[in-house]
Amino acid sequence: MRELDLQYPTCPIRNILGRMSDKWSLLILRSLQMNGTMRYKELMGTIPDISHKMLSNTLKRLEEDCLISRKVYPEVPPRVEYTLTPIGNDLMPAVQMMVDWALVHFEEITQQQSL
Repeated sequence: MRELDLQYPTCPIRNILGRMSDKWSLLILRSLQMNGTMRYKELMGTIPDISHKMLSNTLKRLEEDCLISRKVYPEVPPRVEYTLTPIGNDLMPAVQMMVDWALVHFEEITQQQSL
């Protein structure tokens, strides 16, 4: 097993996990995993409280990070579809573990916050 280097800029935690730990990335990745290829408006519908700007910015960043791919069809109006890449698919078991953990511990954590 590789030794974990916690020094910036070579730390995997800072560089990889930090890029996905925002409020929206995991929700978008999960939506794509559950629904397969999706268009922008479909993604917007699966996360009703995300703004257009945040969805657009997060999709661009996930594409830059090679977690999703974007396919534009030469139509009028243009049709754009998003899907998980192989790297994005490889990430999803870890995301599922986090989802499962959140489902088990959600009430316990939120009750502690209200004390």
